[in-house]
Amino acid sequence: MCRMGDVLAGNHAVWEFDSDSLVIRFARGMRTPKLLHALGARRIPFEALSGVTVNATGSGGKRDAVVLRAVPRAGADPLMEVAAGQLREVCDPYRLVLPGDRSGRAAEFADAVRARLGPGSDGPAERFLVQVPEPPLQLKAYDARLGFDGSTVTFHWSRTGATSAKWKAGDQRCPLSALTGVEWRTPEGPGGHLRLLRRDAAADPRPDHDLASAVFGVGYGSVHESLPFAAAVLAALRGRTPVASVPAARTDERLQHLSELHSAGLLTDAEYSALRDRFTAEA
Repeated sequence: MCRMGDVLAGNHAVWEFDSDSLVIRFARGMRTPKLLHALGARRIPFEALSGVTVNATGSGGKRDAVVLRAVPRAGADPLMEVAAGQLREVCDPYRLVLPGDRSGRAAEFADAVRARLGPGSDGPAERFLVQVPEPPLQLKAYDARLGFDGSTVTFHWSRTGATSAKWKAGDQRCPLSALTGVEWRTPEGPGGHLRLLRRDAAADPRPDHDLASAVFGVGYGSVHESLPFAAAVLAALRGRTPVASVPAARTDERLQHLSELHSAGLLTDAEYSALRDRFTAEA
C-alpha cells in the first residue's frame, strides 16, 4: 500500500505520493521532451484530479509497458486548458510509462491516488488548482517579442517578421483587465499563434494582422516556451492575482524513499544516481 513519500519512477518522470497531492518531477535527460523538461516539477492536488487510468501495452515481450495517466478535472489546470487537446501523447505531463513488470506497483499506486479523490471529482473545478510558472515571463514569436509581468502582456513587433499593419500600429500593451481569454494554437501545426481575447475590441481573424496576437513559426514560439507562457497569462487572468511558484518538496524524505526503492531493486544504479543528484540539486 502506498504511503506519503512513496515514489514511482518511469520514463521521463517520477511520481511521488504526498499527503494531499501527486508531485510529478520530470527528468532532465536529452530524451525528455522539451515541454516536460521546462515544467521541471508540478504539484497536482488530489482535488484537481478526476481519476487515474492504468493500461498495459504489448503482448508479453521484454518491451511491454504499463501506462499510468492521471486525469485532470476540467478547469483545474491552466496548462491543460490552454493546450485544449493539442499536445502530443509523449508531451502529456499527466502520463507515466513504466516497464511491464511493474504493473502491480502501478496498479497499487493508482488505487492509492483514487482513494484520495473526493465525491465531486467527476465534475469541473470551479477554479484553477494547479500552479504555473511565476512571472515575469518572456516569449519570442516570429513577429514579436512578448513580455508578461503578472498584470500586463506587451507586444514588441519585429521589424522583419511583423506585417505592416502591426508595425504601423506600434507596440501594444494589453492589461489583464482588458482581456477575456487566451487562445493558443500549437506551433507544431499550421497557423500556430497566441491570441489574447480582448473585451472591447474587434479582433482581425488573421493572427498576423491582429494587434493582440503573435504568430509562431519554425524556431519561434516552441511548445515548451509558448504553452507555459499562455497558461501563466490565463491563470493570472482568471485569478487576477500574481501566479505563484511550485512549493518545494521535502528533499530528505524523497532521498530516503529513493534509497528504499534502490535497495528493493525497483531502481537501477543509474536511475538512483540520476534521481539522487537531481533531488539534491533542487533542494
